[in-house]
Amino acid sequence: MHGNLRLGLFVLRISIFVFFAIWVGEKFFNPEMTIAIYAHFYFLDGVPVWGAYVTGIVQGVILLGFLFGALKFWSYGALLAMHTFSTLSSWQQIITPYESNHHLFVAAIPVWGALLFLFLMRDEDSMLNPFSRSEIS
Repeated sequence: MHGNLRLGLFVLRISIFVFFAIWVGEKFFNPEMTIAIYAHFYFLDGVPVWGAYVTGIVQGVILLGFLFGALKFWSYGALLAMHTFSTLSSWQQIITPYESNHHLFVAAIPVWGALLFLFLMRDEDSMLNPFSRSEIS
C-alpha cells in the first residue's frame, strides 16, 4: 500500500479521535449538557447524571478501540453508527445553517464522510496500529 495513503488514514484516525474525545469528555466534565442534549435531540427526558457517565464510559471504550485499531469492523462501525444517528437527529439545524449559529452543525457532514471513508478503508489503516496484523475485520 502506498505510504501516503497509510499516513493519510492515520492522520484521519487521530483527528477523528480528538473530535470524539471532546464529546466523551463532556459526559464527565459537563453531564448536565449531555442530559440537555439527550432531551432536546433524542427526546430522552429525565436521564440521570449517572446515565451520562455510563454513556461516556461505553463511548470511551469504543473510542479507544478505534484509536488503537482493535476490532476495526466493530469500533469503526460503532463510531460511524453513533455519528450517523447523531447527525440525523440534528437534521433541522443542518438544513438551517444561518439560524442561531446552526452552521456548526454542518461540520457533522464532513466528519460523517471521514468516518465512512475510514470504515471502508479499515483494512488499509495500519500505521501505528498494534492490532492491524492480527485482527479479522
